Amino acid sequence: MEKSLIRQIENSLKEHWDLPALSDYKGATYHYKDIARRIAKLHILFEECGLKKGDKVSICGRNSAAWGTVFLAVVTYGAVAVPILHEFKADNVHNIVNHSDSRLLFVGDVVWEYLNEAMMPELEAVILINDFSILHSKDKKTTRVRESLNEYFGKRYPKNFRPEHLSFFTENPDELAIINYTSGTTGFSKGVMLPYRSLHSNIAFAYKALDELKAGDSVVAMLPTAHMYGMAFEFLFEICKGCHVQFLTRLPTPKIILEAFAETKPRLIITVPLILEKIYRNSLQPLLRKPSMRALLSLPVVDRRVLKVICNKLSATLGGNFLEVVIGGAAFNQEVERFLRKIGFRYTVGYGMTECAPIITYEDWSKTPLYSCGKIVMNMELRIDSPDPQRVVGEVQVRGSHVMLGYYKNEETTREAFTPDGWLRTGDLGVLDKNGYLYLRGRSKNMIVGASGQNIYPEEIEDKINNLPYVVESLVVESAGKLIALVYPDYEALRISEKHPDAAMAEMLATINATLPAYCRIASVKTLPEEFEKTPKRSIKRFMYQQT
Repeated sequence: MEKSLIRQIENSLKEHWDLPALSDYKGATYHYKDIARRIAKLHILFEECGLKKGDKVSICGRNSAAWGTVFLAVVTYGAVAVPILHEFKADNVHNIVNHSDSRLLFVGDVVWEYLNEAMMPELEAVILINDFSILHSKDKKTTRVRESLNEYFGKRYPKNFRPEHLSFFTENPDELAIINYTSGTTGFSKGVMLPYRSLHSNIAFAYKALDELKAGDSVVAMLPTAHMYGMAFEFLFEICKGCHVQFLTRLPTPKIILEAFAETKPRLIITVPLILEKIYRNSLQPLLRKPSMRALLSLPVVDRRVLKVICNKLSATLGGNFLEVVIGGAAFNQEVERFLRKIGFRYTVGYGMTECAPIITYEDWSKTPLYSCGKIVMNMELRIDSPDPQRVVGEVQVRGSHVMLGYYKNEETTREAFTPDGWLRTGDLGVLDKNGYLYLRGRSKNMIVGASGQNIYPEEIEDKINNLPYVVESLVVESAGKLIALVYPDYEALRISEKHPDAAMAEMLATINATLPAYCRIASVKTLPEEFEKTPKRSIKRFMYQQT
């Protein structure tokens, strides 16, 4: 494959000119030639408005074909893209635009309603993502150029716009391509500086690992494209391959996701654990608890046939056409994972972080051991900061082509992120088996030291709690030297069973403590009236619940 990300994008636009490229699910579809034409128009707008290579351009809006087009236009121009999650509050958006030194802001109409241009004084223009209209501009020329953009385009390309007209710049691998502000699971959002080599190396990995994906194949983009997991593997990789990316422009609830899968039959599914966990709990678990099903599963030979039927039905629910389901972004519940492995479902769990754009470990679904998140990927190295990496938990540390340049305008935090010998500290804890498979144990920041010095990994306890009846999700935190379980109960199930929440939680406490060593038993349970606050990739914002 090409060694240049920009050449890959350019060549894909040329080679797949007449294929569908980007769609808004149940909306408009744009072919590769349409995307190329729009990119060319935006490049003219950038040139005429004096945007220079290396200048910052913020993009804040819901997933859409227009969002994808703007992003491609920015990076192929040589400007630095600053994707901002549209779920961020107005103050956070203002701060990121200012902190990143952005000259332009492309914004969705819903987001723009809550923003104030006076709070972003260095911005030269605000442009609507949907149709590239000018919402605010310091220079009248910007508005004038936008109003005459078709005329400018016609003069530049008088005899139709053709593939040979595409000629983007050639990047230096270590040049800054993206500043991606983290989703804030541990507090203050940092600007991760990702060079072109990080993006190119992630896509090179995907070419090798997912080589069966072909031009024209359909993929549903349901993760935030402003987050690196969705950006790399639901968008950039597919564009380089010539696939058809269909954006879910609405809130991707399980119902909407499954409807889109049934209709589009995606060839690859990239998701977070929550989706499969909800399908398991809401659809499969009630079925498995039926006496008739238990009887069938107790019979030799018959049980294998029943499990195969369940696997086929689950696959059909997800469109029935996928090569594999790649799960990442958060810890996967072990009961759900164990069941999926038992029925032979085609899934794999990967591991990564924004600072690696994002992939760190992965392995094909047919090879990965249960509960592992794979092996270190190509162009990367991994080590465990432990005297015995196979048995003693230590911090996962990595280095290689995927790793960021650092945090934007934050040298101190950048220094803290790396070891003296140049390895990136992930903040995650794990062990490596003798074959190089990684098993994560939790976040180092979340680890609790018990009264006698034992290491307690709250994620492992939460995994057990979440499998119990009447529990939707949980967090284990420390308060006054004791472990407290914060639980969001399944209020609907409690209502149907006519069970009081206090009684259910008391039973839960007794059940869970019977499975735990004395040093990590739960002292009490606190129920929450609503589900935990989450990031766009559906991780719980733990930092919000540390004080109880």
